[in-house]
Amino acid sequence: MVFIRSIIFNVLFYANLTVLLIIALPTLVMNRSAVFRIGKVWAKSSLWLLKVVCHIHVEFRGLENIPNAPFIVAAKHQSAWETFALIMLFDDFCYILKRELTYIPLFGWYLWKADQIAVDRTSGSSAMAQAEIKAKQIFAEGRQLFIFPEGTRRPAGAPPKYKFGVAHLYDSGHVPCLPIALNSGLYWARRSLLKRPGIIIVDILPPIAPGMEKQAFFLHLQETMEMASERLIEEALAQDFSLRPIIEKNRNLP
Repeated sequence: MVFIRSIIFNVLFYANLTVLLIIALPTLVMNRSAVFRIGKVWAKSSLWLLKVVCHIHVEFRGLENIPNAPFIVAAKHQSAWETFALIMLFDDFCYILKRELTYIPLFGWYLWKADQIAVDRTSGSSAMAQAEIKAKQIFAEGRQLFIFPEGTRRPAGAPPKYKFGVAHLYDSGHVPCLPIALNSGLYWARRSLLKRPGIIIVDILPPIAPGMEKQAFFLHLQETMEMASERLIEEALAQDFSLRPIIEKNRNLP
């Protein structure tokens, strides 16, 4: 049944996205807030499909920790799930994303209209320099900057591979950093068709105030996010022991 439910969800998920992209074409000549509203409709409808079809629920914790000011959102990245689900939490956000995503027909047009930061990952330090310049503009506009500090998806429980770019943005931006831990990879694993039933927990941790030295911030962010993510994994294991082989396998990954 998990396999069948996953197939049904995938079909409905992409059908829903396609229909929304077509219906929302007029927003491309409006301001970016219209695009964000469509994004939230996509997120809410996708979460509803996950709940109804795959029996995957979501619990958001720590909503009171979201600042009332420009800030960096630093989230764990275990799945495609957080790329759409977390946008419900923020009103005027900006992702740092790979440039290739903006080339996708229709979808890429909306990324451009929403004024996201598209970088060429192959350009190394120059890409980060461009991101820092753009980030300062984002903060000046009172927006939220969204970054996955590990740069790409890592399986739930796998050894962390944080990149120092988040520390550069924190240091140059002079704004708080909001860490977010989650366990989405237990139920929607990267490169996997299957969607396992359960509860995805998102833990919004207390923000890290600006002003820390870059290296100290980097270590503190990683320790804070990893401890919280490990706690969420252990909580899930206490509810569903069948997840343990998946976690043990992930913990042995390079």
